[in-house]
Amino acid sequence: MTDIVSAEWVADRLGDLRVVDVRDAWEYDGLGHLPGAVNVPFDDFRAADDGGTEGLLPTTDDWAAILSAAGIGRESEVLAYDDHHGVFAARFLVTAELLGHDPDRLHLLDGDFSSWQQAHETTGETPDVDPTEYAVEQPETTPLVGADDVAAAVDDPDAVLVDTRDASEYDAGHIPGAVLLDWRDLVADETRGVLPREAALAVLESVGVVPEKRVVLYCNTARRISHTYVVLRHLGFEDVAFYEGSLTEWEAQDRPLVSE
Repeated sequence: MTDIVSAEWVADRLGDLRVVDVRDAWEYDGLGHLPGAVNVPFDDFRAADDGGTEGLLPTTDDWAAILSAAGIGRESEVLAYDDHHGVFAARFLVTAELLGHDPDRLHLLDGDFSSWQQAHETTGETPDVDPTEYAVEQPETTPLVGADDVAAAVDDPDAVLVDTRDASEYDAGHIPGAVLLDWRDLVADETRGVLPREAALAVLESVGVVPEKRVVLYCNTARRISHTYVVLRHLGFEDVAFYEGSLTEWEAQDRPLVSE
């Protein structure tokens, strides 16, 4: 599974990782980056008008081209980071998992660039990259679910539907039966990383998200649920469903919303 790793873990293994910086190019070039990191800006791996719904999963051809240019092979150990508590980096890693990269070879930096640079080396040098020929292989199983599965989860006593947006968005309109869990509630402001395990579990339990239940996640365009998905899997939750279409698809299908 995609895991969350400390800066110290990363520092000890930099030579064995393909490190991906998903910030904008000006940040990567102007502010520095982790040694050896390649730059794959967030907007580069969101679907454009020529494939799928804008903002959601890229086409397999586009994804293969992105990873090939970044020097990532199917056996690569990949670490991703950003400078926004990991939410954009998580989207990169979940995209990789959903499109068939071994999740045991995917790692999210616990924290972000701002926390890394407080104690660890950064550089302005762009590494030389040997391109690969990455071939997407669809996984045998997937956490992806559709709108009908989401609707069914509302009436399932063994499931909990989770809206990971902020409270104002939730109040303006959410899927009936969904509980609110702002993805940032699992982030520690001091470290810019994930809350300690027991604190995170307490936050989750407070809204009814417990390991015994199937957890179904949505937001607007699947960015914020990517972070929550990685955190839940890291904490040992086994049954976590990922509604890639999220509210973009739900509303396009004219399905119901409720407001507070």
